[in-house]
Amino acid sequence: MLDFDECDRARLARDRSYDGRFFTGARTTGVYCRPICPVRPALSKNVCYFSSAAAAEAAGFRPCLRCRPETAPFGPAWAGTRATVDRARRLIIAEGALDHEGASVDSLAERLGIGSRHLSRFFARHLDATPLQVAKTARIQRAKRLLDETDFSMTEVALRSGFRSLRRFNAVFVETYQRTPSQVRRFAQMNGRGPRAGECEVARVPPRLVSVTVSGQEWA
Repeated sequence: MLDFDECDRARLARDRSYDGRFFTGARTTGVYCRPICPVRPALSKNVCYFSSAAAAEAAGFRPCLRCRPETAPFGPAWAGTRATVDRARRLIIAEGALDHEGASVDSLAERLGIGSRHLSRFFARHLDATPLQVAKTARIQRAKRLLDETDFSMTEVALRSGFRSLRRFNAVFVETYQRTPSQVRRFAQMNGRGPRAGECEVARVPPRLVSVTVSGQEWA
């Protein structure tokens, strides 16, 4: 469980050792941030804290465009059930375990050797989010990095990020950032971010996921 006072001290001090361990939601702006965000800190009475980016988004907050929550490191591993959650999250984020056609929390839980109820309970305990919420956030974060760091077309960004349709990709960005993907890319360019040869770590999706629907047609 997150301790409000501890998180608040870390946020106000911009303590880098807490980066990735929690996220701050500002009720006045509807934005969530990393504890190291350079923006002027909100008043303590106006913030709340979340164990994961997915939990913040599930609560209705949108990611900060300044501190870029999609680049935050994972928090330190916890013992016991946390190890199961970490493994599940790696499968979701690194392999797109909930992105491909027919994927489900049941199939993910089976890979981990536990029941889907137990898996969902573990995620609620350690991340305050469901596996599906974590998968959604992972897709958004892959796409955000690609928009910031590459000049890929929107179709290719959607494809590489694990979205199965361009329409869904656009809708999720508007829902999450209250901006279209094109507007998010323009913001990055205005702030000096963009493709640099040899410096971009491209988000990768397993080959079985690399397909996207454009205007009703399957494209791969």
